[in-house]
Amino acid sequence: MYVHLGEDTLVRAMEIIAILDKETVKSSQYMQELLEKKDKDIIPLTKGTFKSIVITENAVYYSPLASGTLKKRSTKPVLQEL
Repeated sequence: MYVHLGEDTLVRAMEIIAILDKETVKSSQYMQELLEKKDKDIIPLTKGTFKSIVITENAVYYSPLASGTLKKRSTKPVLQEL
């Protein structure tokens, strides 16, 4: 299953390590250090401000969508065809 992160970007749900709220990241020194280390792997999906951060093995995405919305999209059950 794929999760739409914004700006026509899809990521496989199983590749997502974490979906974090922007405010949570701002208040954590550890997250700031992680983002500094991953600076070259950051992919901004918005021209304005972002609302959440999605961390995968290969990249860090700044998404314009809220973390709650992304969580719902990543856990939506897949309908099986009969």
